[in-house]
Amino acid sequence: MSTLFDLAAKAPVPAPPAGAGPRPLVVGLDLSLTSTGIAGDGWTANIRTKTRGDARIRILQIGIADYIKAADLVVMEGPSFGHGAQAGHEELAGLRVIVRQYCYRHHIPYAVIPPSSLKVYATGNGKASKDGVRAAITDRYGYLTEGAARYDEADAYAAMAAGYDWLGHPIKSVPTSHRRALAGCKWPELLSGGAL
Repeated sequence: MSTLFDLAAKAPVPAPPAGAGPRPLVVGLDLSLTSTGIAGDGWTANIRTKTRGDARIRILQIGIADYIKAADLVVMEGPSFGHGAQAGHEELAGLRVIVRQYCYRHHIPYAVIPPSSLKVYATGNGKASKDGVRAAITDRYGYLTEGAARYDEADAYAAMAAGYDWLGHPIKSVPTSHRRALAGCKWPELLSGGAL
């Protein structure tokens, strides 16, 4: 039995055609314990904290919830398994689960985009540098992320843009070589008629 929040590892369900109803609100997240990037169409934000332990998780949970509570779809960057032994790995995994559970409890569909797929969607290259992703966001969308959280915000922007594209409401046209990244993501199932 499948539900609205089933995340399958299979190819994505075809998104509804562009213009099929009002434009949804998609929010992108690049989750981090010290600098979480958040993005919507035409804006970015970040939550930066030096607090540690449970207090840090609570600060992030409250701050992220403020940005996603009205979203129709949340697209978060998935874990980077190449950095599995990094400090705070358990806390970061916990933060991901907390965000997913918030979405589940509030009936907000969410998707997970692996880091390499995010880079492919933004640049066409799954091994692109942080500067490469940031430059691609500026070049394609005309949005420059700046400051200490510039890379986190650029990643969140790419996640958000991929979500709009998957829903059939692309912000900008993206080459097929970039769009192939959508097949590597875990998208929520669509209801009959193409609605989330």
